[in-house]
Amino acid sequence: MSPETPSPLASAEWLAERLDSPDIVVLDASFFLPIQGRNAAAEYLREHIPGARYFDIDSVADPGSPLPHMLPSAAQFAEAAGGLGIGNPTEVVVYDSNCFMASARVWWTFRVFGHERVRVLDGGLARWKALGLPVLSDPVAPAPASFSAVFHPGLVRGFDEVRAELDEPSVQIVDARSPGRFAGTDPEPRAGLRSGHIPGSRSLFFKRLIDEPTQCLKPRADLEREFEAAGIDTHRPVIATCGTGVTAAVLALGLYCVGNEYAAVYDGSWTEWGAREDTPIETG
Repeated sequence: MSPETPSPLASAEWLAERLDSPDIVVLDASFFLPIQGRNAAAEYLREHIPGARYFDIDSVADPGSPLPHMLPSAAQFAEAAGGLGIGNPTEVVVYDSNCFMASARVWWTFRVFGHERVRVLDGGLARWKALGLPVLSDPVAPAPASFSAVFHPGLVRGFDEVRAELDEPSVQIVDARSPGRFAGTDPEPRAGLRSGHIPGSRSLFFKRLIDEPTQCLKPRADLEREFEAAGIDTHRPVIATCGTGVTAAVLALGLYCVGNEYAAVYDGSWTEWGAREDTPIETG
């Protein structure tokens, strides 16, 4: 991230001072894995940052894909963003209540569709509440806006591209899943998937980028150390992967914070790779 590049993070204090700004739209993008047994939509209705609109990554997705929450088309995303009252001049601040899942994914998605005026609330709802800032349960009915989306393919990788780049020495693949899932010693949470990882990929559990006491992203120097320890050169191209393309975006967010603004996310991730019979895998 160059000195003139805006930070992809917004602090709770910064947002609290600007919560009434008509130029800012706040999105609750909370998402939980099935094994967590939580309902993001219900939790949003129970409490959310005042004025926040709910962004459901399972609804704003490609309806024709058998894989979960894959990117929609530009037209579908434009309709969804506009329906949330977001125009192209709007500054978007995204938060969640689950360790950057899926606020980082939504941040990345807006960038994929050409909207760089988007930031992630550092520490999410947990940090907001820890500071004693207000939450409401009032319904939010935004006035529709006009949003134009332009797809930027450089931030995304599909199956064929990842497979073609396996032997490309300049490309690095980093996996955000837990070490046990990466090694193939822990089972996958979704049935029908083989265990292991994409050959040549490196393991960096996404929670290693998060400061547990504050739930904020770690400082830049600490992020750099985490990527270095994982064997990732942040000055070279990186493809982030995970289970379904959600926590991979946390790695993309961390990479942005250390200066790699164009890290790509493998959208299908292990749910696609591990379900196929024609893909090489490694364990250990």
